[in-house]
Amino acid sequence: MLRCMAILEDNDTTANSPEILSLDQLNLTYSAGNAQVTALEDINLKIHEGEFVCLLGPSGCGKSTLLKIMAGFIPPSSGSATIDGETIQGPDWHRGVVFQHPPLYPWLTVRENIGFGLKMRGVDKKVSRELIDTYLEKVRLTRFAELKPYELSGGMKQRVAIARVLVNNPRILLMDEPFGALDALTREEMQNLVRSIWWETKKTVLFITHDVDEALSLGTRVLVMSRGPGKIIMNFRTHFSEFITADNSNVTRASREFQQLRTTLLDLISNQPELSYAI
Repeated sequence: MLRCMAILEDNDTTANSPEILSLDQLNLTYSAGNAQVTALEDINLKIHEGEFVCLLGPSGCGKSTLLKIMAGFIPPSSGSATIDGETIQGPDWHRGVVFQHPPLYPWLTVRENIGFGLKMRGVDKKVSRELIDTYLEKVRLTRFAELKPYELSGGMKQRVAIARVLVNNPRILLMDEPFGALDALTREEMQNLVRSIWWETKKTVLFITHDVDEALSLGTRVLVMSRGPGKIIMNFRTHFSEFITADNSNVTRASREFQQLRTTLLDLISNQPELSYAI
């Protein structure tokens, strides 16, 4: 196990593209009754433009907490979180977030939901209409533009949520287990959609998942977190997503390299000792 991990970490070379988001010596503690619990410990991470970073780890390891810090929803207890060199001090449209359950406005149509952020920012109506039309097409919802969220399937709602974030052209897209509530067929369809949008736009993505196959199929880099207190214990680059996109095929998943790495990751995640707990 350790020998295999070392080989993988040796392949983690520095990206040549500009750095967008940086976490340095980041820690988070919180109160649980009379005790202080460490949720995240000594997190160091740099995400570069155009990367598709997948974050894996056992349930309760602090993955979603880490994303909330990146999104600006909560501050770290110590250390720093910056975007383009500026300290993250709260949520803004430069960091678009997609959740597992999309918080769409039920009284608005698909078109109006997608354009809500543009409207709040005062973007010109003609420009907004063109952008909304573009992203309706990208997520294949043009025919459903005038429907309300309650008329949509789960996968269609997630398409709306993704379009609503991307239409604002954020610097980074933060996705918190966005397909976890979907059935297997819809989940694979959404993976293909996100992969193709990333391939076309080269938008920077941080994608949280508990599914090893999903991480390897989507990411250009995969991070693995330990059980609480959450630490990054593995960090490596992979090209499976690019192969799948280029070939428009899932043959890559059946390859020996994919299956060996899948086994290594599953063993690493499942064999961790119970140390503490995180939020």
